[in-house]
Amino acid sequence: MTDSSASLPEPIPEPAGMREQYVTEGLAEAGLPAGPMELFARWFKEAVRDTDALREPNAMVVSTADAEGRPSSRTVLLKGFDERGFVFFTNYGSRKAREITANPHVSLLFPWHPMARQVIVSGTATRVGREETVAYFRTRPHGSRLGAWASAQSSVLTSRDELDRSYADLAARYPEGEQVPVPPDWGGFRVAPREVEFWQGRRNRLHDRLRYVRGEDDPGWRVERLSP
Repeated sequence: MTDSSASLPEPIPEPAGMREQYVTEGLAEAGLPAGPMELFARWFKEAVRDTDALREPNAMVVSTADAEGRPSSRTVLLKGFDERGFVFFTNYGSRKAREITANPHVSLLFPWHPMARQVIVSGTATRVGREETVAYFRTRPHGSRLGAWASAQSSVLTSRDELDRSYADLAARYPEGEQVPVPPDWGGFRVAPREVEFWQGRRNRLHDRLRYVRGEDDPGWRVERLSP
């Protein structure tokens, strides 16, 4: 006699019933630094220390829009930040790079869910200098440097084999230990922030949201508290 229940499909989890009660220390205006980058650095250090719960704390969602305003999003890795902004690297022929060229307004989201935190950045993106791109490229693992050449990012492939063959040809041309040049169509973007929101989850969905805002001609920052 067979067990008919073994063939039954697994029930689909119901998202409406999924929730967590955030019990965390709040975020208050008292003691805030004058600018957002100092607070971001503080939160980033805490995210890095919490690697048991939070993988790749430098992962961020980059949202762009084309010239017609149609948005797109993807996850990339933050590779540097300072008072000038947040830096990531990509193929300049990729969809995000093409959209930034047409519309430089960009949003970044750091989804630090295990810490019940988010950081949301709105700003404008510009290409970093070639020297900065070369310096970063030389820190990448050998395989990642080959991958930057092998992939014409966002272009259509006929098959996975096409990509694997391209990588294999490059690995033969530049074996381990050989210097790999920087692709001419590959480099970095720096997102200069205009607004930076720090989101801290709180009990009963009464979250803390503090947003640093800078005016067009104002070098200073003001802080606003937003309703959750």
